[in-house]
Amino acid sequence: MIGIVIRWLILTVAITLASYLIDGIRVSGFFTALFTAAVLGILNVFFRPIVLILTLPVNVMTLGLFTFVINAFMLKMASGVIPGFEVRGFWPAVFGALIISAVNWGLGSFINEKGRVEKVERPDYLDLEKRDDDTWE
Repeated sequence: MIGIVIRWLILTVAITLASYLIDGIRVSGFFTALFTAAVLGILNVFFRPIVLILTLPVNVMTLGLFTFVINAFMLKMASGVIPGFEVRGFWPAVFGALIISAVNWGLGSFINEKGRVEKVERPDYLDLEKRDDDTWE
């Protein structure tokens, strides 16, 4: 449960950051961003898989870049539902979706299912030593 709340807050931070960086996105306050994150999460859970399946041929032909258009569409849908959250135009929606996706992925990659920060462990490595006969062991 705590993992969902932390991911919700991360999405809220991403939406707020996108509103500061992109001129065509406006958020009236923190609670609007929080509500936008909730609605965007619900839209991504219910509608995004359907839209991805319907646009699969286009997505394959564009090597996955059409996913940004789908994310922009979800952002525009959220702006139509929530008062105080406004996305003006297609390109601000695309760039906002790109920023939101990048921040959400970047910060969310450190959080596990239980909402705890995971330690990034270094990969296993081999410790080789050179023997007298010029071979490694």
